[in-house]
Amino acid sequence: MEHALKILGKASSINVRKVLWTCEELGVSYEREDWGSGFASTHSPEFLQLNPNAQVPVIIDDAGVLWESNTICRYLAGKQHSTDLLPSEPAARARVEQWMDWQATELNRSWSYAFTALVRNDPEYQDPQQIALGVDDWNRKMGILEQQLAATDAYVAGPRFTLADIVIGLSVNRWRMTPMQRPDYPAVEHYLQRLAQRPGFLKYGCNGVP
Repeated sequence: MEHALKILGKASSINVRKVLWTCEELGVSYEREDWGSGFASTHSPEFLQLNPNAQVPVIIDDAGVLWESNTICRYLAGKQHSTDLLPSEPAARARVEQWMDWQATELNRSWSYAFTALVRNDPEYQDPQQIALGVDDWNRKMGILEQQLAATDAYVAGPRFTLADIVIGLSVNRWRMTPMQRPDYPAVEHYLQRLAQRPGFLKYGCNGVP
């Protein structure tokens, strides 16, 4: 008998929301437990046995334990045989995964200092020069997305909504809500309007929680 999906992680986490939005798109039911800052500690021995990185989300189902948010999203789409979210044809799938990997490495890394300083107000991240450099790098990375969206005139990996739009859509929302100077990126604005037509984005992607 298949076990119910359990998601460990607080709903305000951007990486947990990737998984929640994916479940919404797939129609997958789940149980969620609050873990992370303000809730159960991810540094507890119990949690570290599940994820030695002490980070959320973690999922548990009939296949066992899995961590890393983008990997979890790919797993869930594959398990549900959702070729709309994650194509089976190698080239189309690679284009989706390319942008998912870009989000996790290039884009995610670019916002680290600026977001921690400007939204989380961490006293150890208040160097004005580092903040300015972080904002510039973040905006440059978003400029890459602007060019891609201007080319597709639709979604990140092409004409259809995919997993790439879940992970990047959440990142765009984070960029928009951070109090800083931003260039005018019309393709990104139109992209957000398209995402706003999806219940999953309204529920998890544009909720104003960092």
